[in-house]
Amino acid sequence: MTGSKYLLDTGTSKVLIDAGLFQGLKELRERNWLPFPIPASEIGAIVLTHAHLDHCGYLPRLVSQGFRGRIFCTPGTLDLCRIVLPDAGRIQEEDAANANRHGYSKHAPALPLYTETDAFRAISQLQPVGYDRQVPVVPGVEVDFVNAGHLLGSAYARIRTGDRTILFGGDLGRFGRPVLPDPSSVTEADFLLVESTYGNRVHQQDDDGTQLAEIIKATAERGGRIIIPSFAIGRVEELLYWLKRLEDDKRIPVLPVFLDSPMAIEALSRYQQRLAELDPDMKPESQDEKAPHGPADHEERVSERQRHAQHERQVCAFCTERFRTISTAAESKQLTQSKMPAIVISASGMATGGRVLHHLKAGLPDSRNTVLFVGYQAAGTRGRQLVDGEKVVKIHGEMIPVQARVELVESMSAHADSTEILRWLGGFTKPPRLTFIVHGEPVAMEALAVTIHDRLGWITKMPEHGETVTLG
Repeated sequence: MTGSKYLLDTGTSKVLIDAGLFQGLKELRERNWLPFPIPASEIGAIVLTHAHLDHCGYLPRLVSQGFRGRIFCTPGTLDLCRIVLPDAGRIQEEDAANANRHGYSKHAPALPLYTETDAFRAISQLQPVGYDRQVPVVPGVEVDFVNAGHLLGSAYARIRTGDRTILFGGDLGRFGRPVLPDPSSVTEADFLLVESTYGNRVHQQDDDGTQLAEIIKATAERGGRIIIPSFAIGRVEELLYWLKRLEDDKRIPVLPVFLDSPMAIEALSRYQQRLAELDPDMKPESQDEKAPHGPADHEERVSERQRHAQHERQVCAFCTERFRTISTAAESKQLTQSKMPAIVISASGMATGGRVLHHLKAGLPDSRNTVLFVGYQAAGTRGRQLVDGEKVVKIHGEMIPVQARVELVESMSAHADSTEILRWLGGFTKPPRLTFIVHGEPVAMEALAVTIHDRLGWITKMPEHGETVTLG
């Protein structure tokens, strides 16, 4: 389940924890357009767990409807929100403009859910707070952030109101993974909300990159491309870490690695700037190591070379030997038309939009190619269709035959699986009075509820969308 939003009403104040967009199935996406249960102006403050759109992407909508309070988050979350929210606003406006231009909306005129201006206004209301610092958000309500290990800046929000402590989960990260630190342990809370994205599954065992290496080698031997739809915020970093490691260990051939996502490039620079918050294995490199060398033919090429050099210095901790950033639409088009063997990383991660659709449109009909998914594919997305074995998919109104190989490497997921969730819950010295199972498809939520009850003996509840629960 996407679209995380939890409204805490103390009787005197209202605090919203997360403000996420619904994604995936049409019936879920339509919820984004429904009236919010209360006037946005009545919300005293908002607390964000992290910067993925299914947790923060509704913020501009609330701002456009009158929310004027502060939005509390970690500094890392603020950095990433500055990237993702304006981009989401631009996409909303572009989608509305396209619908009006081509007449495929039932609304006349089609309107954006919110605008880029709304997104910038929302960013101006963000209030950064470091981890483990207790701060008041409204009278009678305090919050501190606990590292969740899921994304740069990701956190669990520990809310204290009266004599009760409520631990609101965004997404829980994993243990022993590169790039991000392990989730911090929590010893107690009166009430707990825990995500269940992988509540019914166990990730593939960490194989030290073996599966990824085999896919890359096999595709290179066929003379094909590896096209990787990737979440621009979060997943690209671990993917590049593994490509660099496998390349350094000479376990894969040295191929051109193209990152075709301006948002991902910008996010990588934020990770580079915050290396101290990442795993110790992320070591800074010389600022000049990855800069391209060689004479330029003319002024235009000098300028282009300098721009790429600047991008690559900003993300050098993640650079492979033949790493190249793709910023402009013209460069992306040239890359799409090229048939040279390469690794192409582009957004979006579930193949629902963005530049990756052009790469898929060109690459899916070629059996030499591989489309590699490295994260969760929600029901109703094009990524889920491909992973489930569809032989034809619709892209930009055209039916595209699927001749390329489609692979899924689940070991790179940034979500804890059922065993990792239990490991994290094992840090509690006493059970919460009630544990809410949230943020997952129904079958995953049910499986996790049973597991927690059977293994830990805790009392659990799976709240319904829109349900109100009174905490005693």
